Amino acid sequence: MSTILVTGGAGYIGSHVARQLTGHGESVVILDNLSTGFREATLGAPLVVGDVGDRALVERVLAEHRIDTVMHFAAHTIVHESVRDPLKYYGNNTCATRSLLASCATAGVRHFVFSSTAAVYGMPASGVAEESTPTQPINPYGASKLMSETMLRDLSAASALRHVILRYFNVAGCDPSGRIGQSTLHATLLIKVACEHAAGKRERIAIFGTDYPTPDGTCIRDYIHVEDLAAAHVRALQHLRDGGESLTLNCGYGHGYSVREVLDTVARVSGRTLDVVEEPRRAGDPPMLIARSDRLQRVLGWTPQHDDLDFIVGTALQWERKTART
Repeated sequence: MSTILVTGGAGYIGSHVARQLTGHGESVVILDNLSTGFREATLGAPLVVGDVGDRALVERVLAEHRIDTVMHFAAHTIVHESVRDPLKYYGNNTCATRSLLASCATAGVRHFVFSSTAAVYGMPASGVAEESTPTQPINPYGASKLMSETMLRDLSAASALRHVILRYFNVAGCDPSGRIGQSTLHATLLIKVACEHAAGKRERIAIFGTDYPTPDGTCIRDYIHVEDLAAAHVRALQHLRDGGESLTLNCGYGHGYSVREVLDTVARVSGRTLDVVEEPRRAGDPPMLIARSDRLQRVLGWTPQHDDLDFIVGTALQWERKTART
């Protein structure tokens, strides 16, 4: 059986994907430097502690475990931090990915699934992005991911490597069984921080910008449950194993919720009145960003199972309450 290398597999999304892969009987090895990941999130899968940009280490792992597929999640992901410290993002997200791709080329890796982002689109005029929408990132995070996409496509064109690029919209929720969850320190994702507040981990929750050109003045986002996103990765792997061509696909539900709608849902599901403060807009936030994900469903046969905001919030809140007690 071939082995899959999951970079960043001790982090939020990577750990959920690794768990689904092992649940399907796949052989998985995780590479993570544990700067933002957690050893316990690997659920016993083999873990190599180290950096994606360490070519000697990566090439040793690829050879020792006979890796034929890499799923690459290791990255910095905080938009507003990328605006303040762009070189951190170009170094870790772009330069380290270039190093990883070079190692994959040397080792003859056949398949590569890349964790990208809707931030590559910037601010599409309609607020809705499909894969053909022009890529015009408005922050270094999105730009760093778009550069990595370009490198991956160019390497695939020049070699036998085939890839699937998955552009995530807003990922939220946790494993419904409570085995793993989103434990990111100093998180900025709305549902995560709102559930932290509802669980008593934060004193209040902030709305950044109330004067956007949206129905209630707050940003609108397309939220996808992490389990549905992980299932898309499993589908992407099967597509490549079946000889499918390289693809770029959006991962979202095709509809959005405003910040106020999300906070109202967290309050209702938690049964707690939230202490909400209004702050100015943050740099790099588009007013609305929603996915067209028809292609993901059509090409990979992916069908969302958790397209329900109450369910997404409920699983996130369950995790925050569980970790508040431990």
